[in-house]
Amino acid sequence: MDTMQPFEQLSLYPNNLIKEIFNSTTEGIMITDQNMRISLVNAAFETVTGYALQEVEGKTPNILQSGKQDAVFYKKMWNEIKNNGVWRGEIWNKRKNGELYPEYLTITSIVNGKGEITHYFGVFSDISQEKFVEKEIEELTTTDYLTNLPNRNTFKKLLADLIDASENDASKHAVFFIDLDRFKQINETLGTEIGDLILTEVANRIQSIVGTQDFFARYGGDEFLLTKTSIGHQKEAAQFSKEILKLLNKPFYINENEIYITSSIGISFYPQDGEEVEKLIHKADKAMYFAKQNGRNQYAFYFEELKQDAKRLLLLEAELRKAIQKKEFVVHYQPKVSLVTQQVIGVEALVRWTNDQLGFVSPGEFIPYAEDTGLIIPLSEVILEKVCLDILEWNIRGVYLPVSINIAALHFQQDDFIERINSIIMQHNCSPQQLELELTERTVMKEAEEVVNKLITLKSMGFKISIDDFGTGYSSLSYLNRFPLNYLKIDSSFIQQIASLQDKQAIVDSIILMAHRLHIKVVAEGVETKDQLKLLKEMGCDIIQGYYYSKPIPSSKLMDFLELWEIHKQERII
Repeated sequence: MDTMQPFEQLSLYPNNLIKEIFNSTTEGIMITDQNMRISLVNAAFETVTGYALQEVEGKTPNILQSGKQDAVFYKKMWNEIKNNGVWRGEIWNKRKNGELYPEYLTITSIVNGKGEITHYFGVFSDISQEKFVEKEIEELTTTDYLTNLPNRNTFKKLLADLIDASENDASKHAVFFIDLDRFKQINETLGTEIGDLILTEVANRIQSIVGTQDFFARYGGDEFLLTKTSIGHQKEAAQFSKEILKLLNKPFYINENEIYITSSIGISFYPQDGEEVEKLIHKADKAMYFAKQNGRNQYAFYFEELKQDAKRLLLLEAELRKAIQKKEFVVHYQPKVSLVTQQVIGVEALVRWTNDQLGFVSPGEFIPYAEDTGLIIPLSEVILEKVCLDILEWNIRGVYLPVSINIAALHFQQDDFIERINSIIMQHNCSPQQLELELTERTVMKEAEEVVNKLITLKSMGFKISIDDFGTGYSSLSYLNRFPLNYLKIDSSFIQQIASLQDKQAIVDSIILMAHRLHIKVVAEGVETKDQLKLLKEMGCDIIQGYYYSKPIPSSKLMDFLELWEIHKQERII
C-alpha cells in the first residue's frame, strides 16, 4: 500500500481549515514555483514585510533583498539547498518601507515523484527584537553598571588584544591591580548606597589621569584594573601609582559626610612577568596583597617570591585526587519554586568539600583547579553518583523531585560523555526524567553539529536541558530555537540589580518574553529580596531560585524543608 506524501495528505483536510492555519501562524510563509516566482504568501508575511500578495505575486524574492549579503552568500545558500534540499540561517531583508530587518529563515525545496523540483517554500521569523536584546545584553556584559567603566571581561579582551599587537615589537606595559583598603567597613557603617557613591567617585578620579592609549576597568567590588601602555621604565609605573594614591587620599564629601580612604596597588609588567592575560592580572593581584599586608596605602611590584604557595597547590591537587577516589564530597541542594503553583518543583545540586588538612575548601577554589587539571570529569561523575543515591532515598520516602546538575564544558565535550553518565544512572537505577543538565551558553553556542546531536540524544533519553548563567556569554537569543531546551536560567548578576536599575529590568523582561516565545521556561537564580521576587512575578518569570527561599542545604535538611514548606511559603508569598 502506497503511503501518502505530507502535501498530499493536506487534501484530506477542508480548505478553510488549511487557510486558517496558514494565515494564523506568526511565522511568515512564502511559496514559489520552480522558477522562484512567488505564488502565495500568508498574513504574517504581509505584516512583517509590508507587501500584500498582489504586490509580490509573480515576482522573485529579490524584491526583499537588503544588499547586506553578497553574491558569495547566496551562492553558498543555493548550493546547500541543491545538495540537501533545505537551508537555515539568519539573513537581512528589506521591508516595503525600506527598513532593513533581520530574520531567521528556512528555505525548503519540494520535489515530485520523479525527483523534480516543483516549488520552494520559505518560513521566517522577524528576529529584530531578539537582536535588540542581544545588543542590550552585550552592553551590560561589557560595561560595569555602577561606574560605566569597562568590566573585567572587557578589560581582559583589551589586554589580550594589546598583547597580540605587541608580539613583534619591544613594547612594555604595566598592569595595575587597585584595591580600596577596609572598604567593607564603609559599607557596614555608612551603608552600601554611600559605598556605591564612593566607588563612582574613585572611578572618576582615576579616570581623570588615564592616558588615551591606556585602559581602566572595574574588576568587581572595590577592585579596579588599569593598563598603562608603552612604558619606558618601571619608574613611570611607580610615579603613576603615587598619583593614584595621592588622588584617593583626598577626602570624599558624600551626603555631608567627610570620608577618607586609602588604597593598595599591585603592579606586574609585560613581558617581564608574563605574556598571558590571566598571569599578568594574577601577579598584579599578588603584589597588591603584599602591599596591603605591609601597611596599606602603598604600591608594590610583583617579584618571584610572591608566587602562590606552591606547597598549598601541591597539597590541593593531592587531596583533591584522594577526595575523588574516596568520594568525600557532600552535595547540598537549593530549592527552585514555581511562581505559578508556589510549590518546590526541583532543586539544584551544589558540591561542598571539607578536607582534614585544608579545612573547608571553597568551590570557587577547587572547581576552577579541577577544570584546569581535567579532574572536573571524575569529580562531576562522583557528584552525579551522590545525586542518584539521594534521589533513590527520596523516592523511598515518596518524594519525587527533579535535580539539576552543572555540567562542565570539558566533561560535555568528551566523546563518551553520554555513555558515561548513562552508565552511572543505570548502575544506580535512577531515571533520567529526574535529572536536569545545566550547561553554560558558551558550551552550547558553538553550534557544532555534534553539540546539537548530543543535546537531542540526551533530551530523547529523558533528561531536561537548561542553559545556565544566561546573559554572561554574549548571548544569541535567535539561536536558542536550534537547541532542544527546557529551561533558561538568567544569571544572578542581572537579578541582583533589577529592583534598582531600569535597564536591568528591561533586559530581564525581554529575555523572559523571548524565551516564552520559544516555549522555554525561565529560571531566575540569585533571588534574595521581596522586591526582586515581585518584579519577576510581574514579568512572568516561571521559576525562582535563591536565598529568598533557601540557601543550599544538605539532603536531610531538604526533607525537613519540604515537610514544612506549606508553613514556610506563607511567609514568602507576595
